[in-house]
Amino acid sequence: MATRRPARKASAKGVEEGVPLGTGQIAEPRLVQAAQSDPAKFDALYELHFERVYAFAASRVRDRATAEDVTSEVFHKALANLPTYEWRGVPFLAWLLRIAANAIVDHAKRAARELPAPDDPPEQAIDPNVQASEMRAIEHRALLFRLVGQLPAIQKQVVLERFVEQRSIKEIAQRLGKTEGAVKQLQLRAVQNLRAQMEGSHG
Repeated sequence: MATRRPARKASAKGVEEGVPLGTGQIAEPRLVQAAQSDPAKFDALYELHFERVYAFAASRVRDRATAEDVTSEVFHKALANLPTYEWRGVPFLAWLLRIAANAIVDHAKRAARELPAPDDPPEQAIDPNVQASEMRAIEHRALLFRLVGQLPAIQKQVVLERFVEQRSIKEIAQRLGKTEGAVKQLQLRAVQNLRAQMEGSHG
């Protein structure tokens, strides 16, 4: 599977008749189910989420080549594990980003093992302190994804739509049939719960 974004197909017939791309969570379970029945239809999920997965990787690694490698690895792993994937109301993107976070940790660990020898030219050396710091940050994000999955359903939905799908408070309120104030309170409680869980995991 190439890492470059493919040209968008003129129709969604290659995915599932009558299921257009970009219709969000309503169509996504059907896209996943279609891909589980026929792996060739995984291309629709790849096209739908490629840019966000690549952006996630690119913001956390040093260079474009590594970001492309991580992105390719994410979709290959997702396709390989798709038969065991279960839709639980959480956006498919959240699962992909969790795979990405783990892949980035693995890449960082491999890079740390491949640090240049002391007599290598200085310009080729990698600062081990920076490497360790990046790994801690990535591992922190991976833990955060796991903890989000433990939140009450409504809080989890707000967090994923707000921070993964990057929807506005107003848009989330409309989707949930709640006031903007109620959504803000749900977001606040979710953040407080996550903070408490993070502190507990380090205690």
